[in-house]
Amino acid sequence: MFGRSNNRKERRHFQSYGRSGVSVLLALALVAVIGAAYAGTVSLPQTGQTTSYDANTPQRDDGALRVGVAWPNPRFTDNSDGTVTDNLTGLMWTKNANLPGGTKTWQQALDYVASMNSGAGTYGYTDWRLPNINELESLVNAGQTNHATWLNEQGFINVQSYSYWTSTFNANYASFPFSGWAVEIHTCKIGSAGKSDPNLYVWPVRHGESGAFNNSFVW
Repeated sequence: MFGRSNNRKERRHFQSYGRSGVSVLLALALVAVIGAAYAGTVSLPQTGQTTSYDANTPQRDDGALRVGVAWPNPRFTDNSDGTVTDNLTGLMWTKNANLPGGTKTWQQALDYVASMNSGAGTYGYTDWRLPNINELESLVNAGQTNHATWLNEQGFINVQSYSYWTSTFNANYASFPFSGWAVEIHTCKIGSAGKSDPNLYVWPVRHGESGAFNNSFVW
Protein backbone atom coordinates (compact mmCIF):
# COMPACT_ATOMS: atom_id res chain seq x y z
CA MET A 1 0.00 0.00 0.00
CA PHE A 2 2.73 2.42 0.97
CA GLY A 3 5.37 3.87 -1.32
CA ARG A 4 8.47 5.55 0.06
CA SER A 5 8.49 6.98 3.57
CA ASN A 6 10.03 10.23 4.73
CA ASN A 7 11.08 12.20 7.80
CA ARG A 8 8.72 14.48 9.73
CA LYS A 9 8.45 18.18 8.99
CA GLU A 10 6.04 20.89 10.07
CA ARG A 11 3.25 21.53 7.56
CA ARG A 12 -0.35 22.78 7.79
CA HIS A 13 -3.64 21.79 6.13
CA PHE A 14 -3.24 21.01 2.41
CA GLN A 15 0.44 20.63 1.83
CA SER A 16 3.11 18.87 -0.11
CA TYR A 17 5.46 16.71 1.92
CA GLY A 18 8.78 15.69 0.50
CA ARG A 19 12.17 17.36 0.62
CA SER A 20 15.78 16.31 0.78
CA GLY A 21 17.29 15.74 4.20
CA VAL A 22 19.27 18.97 3.91
CA SER A 23 16.15 20.98 3.16
CA VAL A 24 14.40 19.45 6.15
CA LEU A 25 17.23 20.45 8.44
CA LEU A 26 17.31 23.98 7.05
CA ALA A 27 13.56 24.31 7.46
CA LEU A 28 13.69 23.09 11.04
CA ALA A 29 16.48 25.53 11.77
CA LEU A 30 14.37 28.34 10.33
CA VAL A 31 11.40 27.29 12.44
CA ALA A 32 13.60 27.32 15.53
CA VAL A 33 14.92 30.80 14.77
CA ILE A 34 11.47 32.23 14.08
CA GLY A 35 10.02 30.55 17.16
CA ALA A 36 12.84 31.85 19.33
CA ALA A 37 12.32 35.35 17.99
CA TYR A 38 8.63 35.34 18.86
CA ALA A 39 8.52 33.28 22.01
CA GLY A 40 12.08 33.15 23.28
CA THR A 41 12.14 29.37 23.06
CA VAL A 42 10.91 26.46 20.98
CA SER A 43 9.22 23.70 22.95
CA LEU A 44 8.40 20.23 21.70
CA PRO A 45 6.23 17.68 23.51
CA GLN A 46 7.52 14.50 25.03
CA THR A 47 7.20 11.46 22.78
CA GLY A 48 5.80 9.13 25.43
CA GLN A 49 8.82 6.84 25.23
CA THR A 50 9.78 5.69 28.74
CA THR A 51 12.03 2.72 27.98
CA SER A 52 15.72 3.31 27.32
CA TYR A 53 17.63 1.15 24.85
CA ASP A 54 20.95 2.96 25.26
CA ALA A 55 23.66 0.56 26.47
CA ASN A 56 25.98 3.44 27.35
CA THR A 57 26.34 5.13 30.72
CA PRO A 58 24.87 7.64 31.18
CA GLN A 59 21.95 6.73 28.99
CA ARG A 60 21.08 9.52 26.57
CA ASP A 61 18.31 8.24 24.37
CA ASP A 62 14.73 9.50 24.48
CA GLY A 63 13.53 6.84 26.89
CA ALA A 64 16.09 7.98 29.44
CA LEU A 65 16.04 11.76 28.96
CA ARG A 66 12.30 12.19 28.33
CA VAL A 67 12.80 15.80 27.35
CA GLY A 68 10.02 18.04 26.08
CA VAL A 69 6.74 19.47 27.26
CA ALA A 70 5.16 17.11 29.79
CA TRP A 71 1.88 15.51 28.76
CA PRO A 72 -1.25 16.71 30.55
CA ASN A 73 -3.15 14.26 32.69
CA PRO A 74 -5.50 13.16 31.32
CA ARG A 75 -4.05 13.34 27.83
CA PHE A 76 -7.51 13.16 26.22
CA THR A 77 -10.96 14.39 27.26
CA ASP A 78 -14.18 12.78 26.04
CA ASN A 79 -16.49 15.75 25.44
CA SER A 80 -19.59 13.51 25.53
CA ASP A 81 -20.78 14.97 22.23
CA GLY A 82 -19.11 12.65 19.75
CA THR A 83 -15.74 14.38 20.01
CA VAL A 84 -12.51 13.91 21.96
CA THR A 85 -10.04 16.71 22.71
CA ASP A 86 -6.30 16.12 22.85
CA ASN A 87 -5.25 18.20 25.85
CA LEU A 88 -1.66 18.27 24.62
CA THR A 89 -2.24 19.80 21.19
CA GLY A 90 -5.72 21.24 21.65
CA LEU A 91 -6.90 19.41 18.54
CA MET A 92 -10.43 18.02 18.58
CA TRP A 93 -11.06 14.67 16.90
CA THR A 94 -14.18 12.69 16.18
CA LYS A 95 -14.56 10.09 18.91
CA ASN A 96 -15.42 7.48 16.30
CA ALA A 97 -12.29 6.79 14.24
CA ASN A 98 -14.24 4.73 11.70
CA LEU A 99 -17.12 6.91 10.57
CA PRO A 100 -19.97 5.63 8.35
CA GLY A 101 -18.90 4.68 4.86
CA GLY A 102 -15.69 2.94 5.84
CA THR A 103 -12.51 3.29 3.81
CA LYS A 104 -12.17 5.79 0.97
CA THR A 105 -9.89 7.13 -1.73
CA TRP A 106 -8.04 10.38 -0.98
CA GLN A 107 -10.56 12.55 -2.84
CA GLN A 108 -13.48 10.69 -1.30
CA ALA A 109 -11.95 11.34 2.12
CA LEU A 110 -11.71 15.07 1.40
CA ASP A 111 -15.27 15.16 0.08
CA TYR A 112 -16.61 13.22 3.05
CA VAL A 113 -15.05 15.58 5.58
CA ALA A 114 -16.28 18.59 3.60
CA SER A 115 -19.81 17.17 3.74
CA MET A 116 -19.57 17.11 7.53
CA ASN A 117 -19.49 20.91 7.48
CA SER A 118 -22.72 21.41 5.55
CA GLY A 119 -25.81 22.80 7.23
CA ALA A 120 -25.52 22.74 11.00
CA GLY A 121 -22.33 20.73 10.73
CA THR A 122 -21.41 17.57 12.60
CA TYR A 123 -21.29 17.35 16.40
CA GLY A 124 -22.08 21.07 16.41
CA TYR A 125 -19.05 22.19 14.35
CA THR A 126 -18.62 23.26 10.74
CA ASP A 127 -14.83 23.38 10.48
CA TRP A 128 -13.90 19.70 10.24
CA ARG A 129 -11.03 18.79 7.91
CA LEU A 130 -8.70 15.96 7.03
CA PRO A 131 -5.66 16.13 9.35
CA ASN A 132 -2.22 16.83 7.96
CA ILE A 133 0.50 14.28 8.50
CA ASN A 134 1.90 15.96 11.61
CA GLU A 135 -1.49 16.29 13.27
CA LEU A 136 -2.34 12.63 12.75
CA GLU A 137 1.08 11.53 13.94
CA SER A 138 0.70 13.70 17.06
CA LEU A 139 -1.69 11.06 18.42
CA VAL A 140 1.16 8.56 18.67
CA ASN A 141 2.53 7.41 22.01
CA ALA A 142 6.07 6.17 21.37
CA GLY A 143 5.92 4.14 24.57
CA GLN A 144 3.24 1.88 23.11
CA THR A 145 3.64 -1.02 20.71
CA ASN A 146 0.05 -0.92 19.41
CA HIS A 147 -1.12 2.66 19.03
CA ALA A 148 -4.63 1.69 17.93
CA THR A 149 -5.23 -0.30 21.11
CA TRP A 150 -3.84 2.52 23.25
CA LEU A 151 -6.01 5.16 21.57
CA ASN A 152 -9.11 3.01 22.02
CA GLU A 153 -8.26 2.91 25.73
CA GLN A 154 -8.06 6.72 25.87
CA GLY A 155 -11.71 7.37 25.00
CA PHE A 156 -11.77 6.91 21.24
CA ILE A 157 -13.73 4.10 19.62
CA ASN A 158 -13.17 2.04 16.49
CA VAL A 159 -9.56 3.13 15.98
CA GLN A 160 -8.30 0.85 13.23
CA SER A 161 -4.86 -0.72 13.11
CA TYR A 162 -4.59 0.13 9.43
CA SER A 163 -3.76 3.22 7.38
CA TYR A 164 -5.48 6.61 7.62
CA TRP A 165 -5.40 9.36 5.02
CA THR A 166 -3.87 12.76 5.69
CA SER A 167 -4.37 15.94 3.66
CA THR A 168 -0.64 15.99 2.93
CA PHE A 169 0.22 15.04 -0.64
CA ASN A 170 3.51 13.59 -1.82
CA ALA A 171 5.68 16.00 -3.80
CA ASN A 172 8.96 14.23 -3.17
CA TYR A 173 9.25 11.84 -6.06
CA ALA A 174 8.31 12.27 -9.70
CA SER A 175 7.36 8.61 -9.74
CA PHE A 176 4.60 9.25 -7.16
CA PRO A 177 2.66 12.22 -8.63
CA PHE A 178 -0.71 10.86 -7.59
CA SER A 179 0.00 9.81 -4.02
CA GLY A 180 -0.81 11.17 -0.60
CA TRP A 181 0.77 10.56 2.78
CA ALA A 182 -0.85 8.20 5.24
CA VAL A 183 -0.20 6.92 8.74
CA GLU A 184 -0.58 3.28 9.71
CA ILE A 185 -1.95 3.66 13.23
CA HIS A 186 -0.88 0.26 14.58
CA THR A 187 2.84 0.77 13.89
CA CYS A 188 2.91 4.53 13.23
CA LYS A 189 4.55 3.82 9.91
CA ILE A 190 4.37 6.82 7.59
CA GLY A 191 4.23 6.22 3.88
CA SER A 192 2.67 7.34 0.62
CA ALA A 193 -0.35 5.63 -0.89
CA GLY A 194 -1.93 6.06 -4.30
CA LYS A 195 -4.75 8.58 -4.10
CA SER A 196 -7.01 6.12 -5.91
CA ASP A 197 -6.49 3.48 -3.21
CA PRO A 198 -9.96 2.94 -1.66
CA ASN A 199 -8.71 1.08 1.40
CA LEU A 200 -7.65 3.87 3.76
CA TYR A 201 -9.64 5.20 6.71
CA VAL A 202 -10.72 8.74 7.53
CA TRP A 203 -10.36 10.51 10.89
CA PRO A 204 -11.57 14.14 10.86
CA VAL A 205 -10.06 16.84 13.06
CA ARG A 206 -10.64 20.48 13.95
CA HIS A 207 -8.51 23.01 15.80
CA GLY A 208 -10.49 23.17 19.05
CA GLU A 209 -8.92 25.04 21.96
CA SER A 210 -5.28 25.70 22.71
CA GLY A 211 -3.76 22.79 24.62
CA ALA A 212 -0.66 22.39 26.78
CA PHE A 213 1.33 22.57 23.56
CA ASN A 214 -0.48 25.83 22.67
CA ASN A 215 -1.19 24.73 19.10
CA SER A 216 1.94 26.61 18.01
CA PHE A 217 3.52 23.56 16.42
CA VAL A 218 2.24 20.06 15.78
CA TRP A 219 5.20 17.88 14.91
